[in-house]
Amino acid sequence: MTTIRQDAWSPDDDLILAEVTLRHIREGSTQLSAFEEVGERIARTAAACGFRWNSYVRKKYNEAIQIAKQQRQKRSYFKKQSFHAVPQISSVATYETEDSLVRPDAQSLAGSLEEGLSIDAVIRFLRNWKTTYQDLSRQIKFFEKELKEKEEVLQRLSMENERLSREVNNVQTDYQVVNDDYKTLIQIMDRARKLTVLANDSEMKPRFKMDANGNLERME
Repeated sequence: MTTIRQDAWSPDDDLILAEVTLRHIREGSTQLSAFEEVGERIARTAAACGFRWNSYVRKKYNEAIQIAKQQRQKRSYFKKQSFHAVPQISSVATYETEDSLVRPDAQSLAGSLEEGLSIDAVIRFLRNWKTTYQDLSRQIKFFEKELKEKEEVLQRLSMENERLSREVNNVQTDYQVVNDDYKTLIQIMDRARKLTVLANDSEMKPRFKMDANGNLERME
């Protein structure tokens, strides 16, 4: 019996939920089937997976969901076209001998096409395929352009970060120099103050001298 997890969702769990759900959308399956598959893979209930998808993960993949829905519509259209075209194409005889693959000549192939395969259906299929290819090419170019812009922004930010780091280092160096100069100035001022106090004390002490009769006289 598989233990149902009760811990918090990790980024890997969210990524698995997004990938599986988008795949089911593209293939025309239901989201409930996707939630059940995810639940089996990460040991959670389908209800928990559905709640996580609707409350958090789906909001991060709105653009991818729209692309998946478009791909689902195109897949459905191609299936319909193939359903009409493939059975008719199978009427064209192709058989294999022991030495080589033998195919009908152009005349018999044209006759078979006239009998079964609709040229208009083939043309429509090829045109739709061309449109799909062009859409995918535009999407690829858009993503390449967006990636290039992101790389340029990242490069600019990296250069700006290096510049700011150099400025911070210079400011720290200047601060250290100023701080050392300030400490030196404080020491000089303290020494000067002490010398001034000593000089004043020496001037305030009375001085005496002895006269010719041996008496002390105060000197002004």
